Amino acid sequence: MQVQLKVNGKAASIDVAPNTLLVTALREHLKLTGTHVGCDTAQCGACTVIVNGRAIKSCNTLAAQQDGSEITTIEGLAQEDGTMHPMQAAFKECHGLQCGFCTTGMVMSAIDLCKQKPNASETEIREMLDGNICRCTGYQNIVKAVQQGQQAMS
Repeated sequence: MQVQLKVNGKAASIDVAPNTLLVTALREHLKLTGTHVGCDTAQCGACTVIVNGRAIKSCNTLAAQQDGSEITTIEGLAQEDGTMHPMQAAFKECHGLQCGFCTTGMVMSAIDLCKQKPNASETEIREMLDGNICRCTGYQNIVKAVQQGQQAMS
């Protein structure tokens, strides 16, 4: 089936099987490999992307369900000149990553979190990132990064 999307500001038309997951369409059809597959059960958050302004886990939605949607992946955050999104810069500056596997999902979730709740407390940030798993950092620097990114975004 033909699916029409707007991905990172560009129109995309892809042919997919009806059971193709959005994460698969992004990674395999559009070659946007920054969106990671971590668990295949929507538990880890590594596959998080922004769809129509809201963060979703792309491993538990079908590409066909998103026909006509506007999708932003990690590749779509930086400006044309390579300047990082404020949240990406905050993760870099605060050392909010180690292996980097969860980072794309964390950044995408953090951006949505900050749009929903621009003045989130540390406790609220921790609660709102609950659906994103990091196996390396212990979360302290991730929370600091989100706080710094939150300030830069407001």
